[in-house]
Amino acid sequence: MKKRALAEESPKTKKAREKLKKRTQELDIHFTPQALREKSLEIHRWIARHAHQRVVLRSKSIALFDENQNTAQLSERIAKIAEQLRHQ
Repeated sequence: MKKRALAEESPKTKKAREKLKKRTQELDIHFTPQALREKSLEIHRWIARHAHQRVVLRSKSIALFDENQNTAQLSERIAKIAEQLRHQ
């Protein structure tokens, strides 16, 4: 199987690639284990602060889908079209 040669990158693409590399390197500097621990602690504190707004789910039944037992309400536009079709 013969390999095809790739076209050379344009200067604009090269510049964009270098810019992205530089940006990701800058971001990597900020993702230290200490920074991650601090962010984790901040998230836990936020959850604790907002705990009073949480809904207790142990007493509620949750289903992702109702298997089409309850249909969505018709929009006004669709209801008008359906009414027009009934009168034809």
